Amino acid sequence: MTNETETGGKAELAELDYQPTAPAPLDGVRVLDLSRLVAGNALTHVLADFGAEVIKVERPGQGDDLRNWQVEGISIHWKVYARNKKSLSLNLRQAKGRELLLRLVEGAQVLVENFLPGTLEKWDLGPEVLHRHNPGLVIVRISGWGQDGPDRGLPGFGSLVEARTGFAAMNGFGDRPPVLPPLALADMVAGLYGGVATLVALRHREVGGGGGQVIDLPLFDPLLSILGPQAAQYELTGEVAQRTGSRSTTTAPRNTYQCADGRYVALSASMQSMAERLLRTIGREELIDDPRFRSNADRVRNNDELDPIVAEFMARRSQAEVLEIFQDAGVTVGPVHDTAGMLADPLVRERAVMVRLPDDEMDGLPMHNIAARLSATPGLIRRPAPALGEHNAEILGQLGLGDGDLAALAKEGVI
Repeated sequence: MTNETETGGKAELAELDYQPTAPAPLDGVRVLDLSRLVAGNALTHVLADFGAEVIKVERPGQGDDLRNWQVEGISIHWKVYARNKKSLSLNLRQAKGRELLLRLVEGAQVLVENFLPGTLEKWDLGPEVLHRHNPGLVIVRISGWGQDGPDRGLPGFGSLVEARTGFAAMNGFGDRPPVLPPLALADMVAGLYGGVATLVALRHREVGGGGGQVIDLPLFDPLLSILGPQAAQYELTGEVAQRTGSRSTTTAPRNTYQCADGRYVALSASMQSMAERLLRTIGREELIDDPRFRSNADRVRNNDELDPIVAEFMARRSQAEVLEIFQDAGVTVGPVHDTAGMLADPLVRERAVMVRLPDDEMDGLPMHNIAARLSATPGLIRRPAPALGEHNAEILGQLGLGDGDLAALAKEGVI
């Protein structure tokens, strides 16, 4: 059977409204986000979800490049990652634009940018200048390769980082080319690292008696860190990590398996007790004491013999049958969902992992809910992604600029 979502219907998700006045744990933290595309937006997205006032400083008439990532004419990436933010259109290439930014810096706690290293310095907006206006400012500088080093002046998109760190070389199947991820992985990882680093810097300032500081946040370093002990493994064995598809080089069996109905399940028997339980469940208890499969190291070494045994069991049963058998036996197997299957999953619906919010271009906008659930200080979705320059009057009005001033600045191309 196919459910409604599998045929493109509207998923049954919890419908929420925006909560603009609800208190949040980062209330009072103002973030000036000068970044574009994914990494900076991912970083400030997390801060905004927990109450920080994130002001997107965007190019007049163009805005953040993320607005251009459209599906059927709708900027869905922007709608998701710019929720809870405000938009100020400001031309930093003009002196008046830079002057206004420096006035805003005086009342901010965080500034995030991802220009090519050296760009802010060319505009006389480098850290020394920013800290003269606000010694307590936390400055997050996102780049491809870091603020120093031999490649600081090179543009660094996530795809290049995913290739250069070694991730792509170990991703995919051995008989096929290296595979880049189908999402902005390097940017998202850097954004999450950057969010943590920003909170550490704020904690240092507020509790440790310190001042502001600069956070050098390349895309390269965080992605490299999640690859784990690959370098140590190479030095120990002299072997570089190979592409193994969905198999693991550290535990077996672990793979995705096709069922009789063409659907897939994922299995990970990463503990000895789980592997033994699996073998009992598929009716091959004798393999537990087989020298080829007795220990995890044995199973990894002989995975070419073990994996087909597991696959054959899956291939004779539908996905639903496999899931029922293994879940009843307490074996770690789960469905491989596409987006439609994920939206229909009771876990997603009943825990409101995905929610639907009001939107002026869609019949409700589905998006992920707050990912980390804090019992005392939960995050909230307080406002939709802003239109370009939507908050110009509000933000610049706080600097004493009136309607006439704004009109003049707009005419000059400053805002």
